[in-house]
Order: sequence, then C-alpha cells, then structure tokens
Amino acid sequence: MGSSLFRPLQPKKFDEPPVAASPVPPDASEAPTTPEQAPLFKNCWSCRVLSGSGLIGAGLYVYLVARKPMKLGYAPGPGPIAQMVIGISIACWGIVILADPKGKAYRVV
Repeated sequence: MGSSLFRPLQPKKFDEPPVAASPVPPDASEAPTTPEQAPLFKNCWSCRVLSGSGLIGAGLYVYLVARKPMKLGYAPGPGPIAQMVIGISIACWGIVILADPKGKAYRVV
C-alpha cells in the first residue's frame, strides 16, 4: 500500500571527491592535532565505586544462586558451573572498574 518495500529502487547519485592540486604534507605548525578520545566510562571516583560495587554484587548474586543446589547435595551439572563462571567474571569486571588500571598509567591534574 504505502510501503517503501514495494517502490522501485532508485540508483543513488554520489558526488565525486574533490581532487587535490598537489599532495604536499602540511607544515608542523599547520598539522591538525587529533582530539583526545573521550573516556568510555566516567572517570570520577563515585561513578567507579557505584558501578564497580554494583557489578561485584551482581556477580556474587549470580554465583550464589548457582551454588545453592550444590549446598543441598545435588551434583553440579554444566549449566550451574557455567553460571558460576559467569558470576565470577562479572565480579572480576567490577574489580577492574574499581581498580581502573588504564587510568593509573598517567595522572591528569
């Protein structure tokens, strides 16, 4: 009815890129500087404590839920073992967020 799926395809027109007159590298004073990359996570201490402790708590919860049937005497299967490994991995991720090893390499004042 009005769907774009049933319209005939139109070829797209692309502009040709501009051709430089001469490939001369810019001087060092005119060279563009690359902007610093924004951090993936916020680097404030309170943000790291909140997210790191949340991940540690979530990892411990996942681990303990998988461990509960083993405390009752059931034999561990591959599912609970995988769940325990995932729980430990989530908790380790929280420790890495708290420790912030990449941010310690250089100190920004």
